[in-house]
Amino acid sequence: MAKLENKHKDNPRLEQRLLSDGRISLYLEYYLGRESEPVLDEAGEPVLYQSGKMAGKRKYKVKHNRRQEDLNLYLIASPKTPFDRNQNKETLQLAKKIRFEREQQLLENREGFRLKKDRQIDFIEYFQAYIDTYTKKDIRMLQMALQRFKDFLKDTPEYTRFTKGIKPEQMDKDMMIVFAEYLQSRSKGEGAKSIFQRFKKVVKYAIDHDYMVKNPCNGVTIKTDDQILRKDVLSLDEERKLMSTHYEGENPNIRRAFIMCLYCGLRFCDVKDLTFANVDYSNRLLKFEQNKTKGHSTNSGVVIPLNEGLLQLIGKPTDEQSKDSLIFPLPSYEMCNKAVKRWVKRAGIEKHISWHCARHSFAVNILNEGANIKTVASLLGHSGLKHTEKYTRAVDELKQKAINSLPELDITNL
Repeated sequence: MAKLENKHKDNPRLEQRLLSDGRISLYLEYYLGRESEPVLDEAGEPVLYQSGKMAGKRKYKVKHNRRQEDLNLYLIASPKTPFDRNQNKETLQLAKKIRFEREQQLLENREGFRLKKDRQIDFIEYFQAYIDTYTKKDIRMLQMALQRFKDFLKDTPEYTRFTKGIKPEQMDKDMMIVFAEYLQSRSKGEGAKSIFQRFKKVVKYAIDHDYMVKNPCNGVTIKTDDQILRKDVLSLDEERKLMSTHYEGENPNIRRAFIMCLYCGLRFCDVKDLTFANVDYSNRLLKFEQNKTKGHSTNSGVVIPLNEGLLQLIGKPTDEQSKDSLIFPLPSYEMCNKAVKRWVKRAGIEKHISWHCARHSFAVNILNEGANIKTVASLLGHSGLKHTEKYTRAVDELKQKAINSLPELDITNL
């Protein structure tokens, strides 16, 4: 059975039962209080205490009122594949989110408020509770935002008194201005902006649910030039050098998946979820929905033509696999990123290359080879050209560097 990790005061509690077909059904159990009723004898008369301080008084028994709600969500009892384990994880996250929402509804219906009268909460604990019920793909950025805020409180003498807890009303605009500056000192490029956006997302959620009265982040922004490509990219020669490099203990799935990203511009969150069902072998196409924009954009679908090399890289399902099996069973993002950095170092490439640099490298290299910007935008799954234009600027810079690398032209003797 799965570990549900209920807290002592959770109401409702998330519970599970094993079904006859081997699945685990998830449900909520509400505690609706208790009531006392007199103990009656066979004749229907109240039973009295016979001795002690209660002698002559009626006996009562306590009845605990509980109610169950079936969530129609099911876990696989014995997950055997990465797909099964991931499906269980997502189902459990959804169930926890529903439990949290039902708890707020119960409080609102019972006591006439949605925790809005109890604003003496610890914002850090609230932030962590928000993460615990979060189900979207950018959860890693939320975790980073919380950790950065903790670090900020610890590293800033003016606010160290809040390291053990901070109430919403203790967070003001001045603090947020200093926090934004702290983020920019810790992160390069768009990193600080992305972290602050997640932080503001939690603040807004707290305001919407009446935990906070005023938004301390109003008017505080971190501005960056979105049209500048700040990450390093691999040239085509460096990509060939990387692919010819092997080292002991390398993970072949990480290797294949990263090369796939270099040649198709995929994000990590998309390549890790690819199954053989995403491949149209007869028409030599890869079709998938981007995790980043799925459910938020009508342009989330991407179609990428595949050449013979990419088809060989993907392969076909074995006898033990099905069309729903993962093409690249991968460990965590952190492990994959570490493996790529080790691989790049072994190849003698002195650049700071993370997994996402593969997507940037793909865009810059095909533009450098003469591809149309609209074609590149379509391959990357961009809904417009705004996010693609930064790659054309990177190409222009590469061209300028190439010209500048030529020997200095001396025209005095011409």
